Amino acid sequence: MTYTRYVALGDSQTEGIGDGDGVTGYRGWADRLAEHLDRADPDLRYANLAVRGKVAAQIHAEQLPAALALRPDLATVSAGMNDLTRPGFDAARVADHVEDMFAQLTAAGAHVATVTFPDIGRIIPLARPLLPRVIDLNARLREAAARHGVTVVDIFPLAFVTDARMWSADRQHASPLGHTRLAAAVAHALGLPGSDDTWTRPLPPLPPLSPWRAAQAEARWLTTFLGPWIGRRLRGRSSGDGRTAKRPLLTPVTDQPISGKSGSS
Repeated sequence: MTYTRYVALGDSQTEGIGDGDGVTGYRGWADRLAEHLDRADPDLRYANLAVRGKVAAQIHAEQLPAALALRPDLATVSAGMNDLTRPGFDAARVADHVEDMFAQLTAAGAHVATVTFPDIGRIIPLARPLLPRVIDLNARLREAAARHGVTVVDIFPLAFVTDARMWSADRQHASPLGHTRLAAAVAHALGLPGSDDTWTRPLPPLPPLSPWRAAQAEARWLTTFLGPWIGRRLRGRSSGDGRTAKRPLLTPVTDQPISGKSGSS
């Protein structure tokens, strides 16, 4: 099956953070998937409504109406990662927001695809206590997807997904390699022409870091990335404040926006 109207909903991963930058432009797995779709049908039009920092309720309220107005025949929904790391996380409430997006998009005629979440404690050791949250939310998302005929790419069981090479230096966003593999995973799950299961192949092993180098890496990450993240949370701020979608309209894939504008610019 080919698609001609693809709309992506989500947060920073779908926006493409970690794959490019604010100068050259953010690419990301959704853009890469759109490029794959475009090779199958050059008439494809693509919109990316994702905005970094958004929780599931915000994606539901702000992006779903815009997505429905675009009448997609394919939509991807990725929401919940920013909820997982917040106090007061409620897996049922998050899953309800995601399921309503599944329900409304499929009822409008779109085929919908989604992705489960990895064991983030294997990426960020400080997040190990969050594993029960990840397992609970993933189970609810799989069940919701089954009720609405949504395609699920289940990355949680795959060991290579938490390999450091799959993640950018901040450990919160996929690296270009990670975005590339995720796009390939969704393309394969959708059965797109030219897709296959090579994305599942393990990465070659890396030599272990010495304890000194490992400690240096942790200290650098704590000061460079965790500190500013905590600071935003304490101030009640989000990385998405004042930002808009980078591709709010359905346009040819060759259009290359950089990112959504900030309200301060």
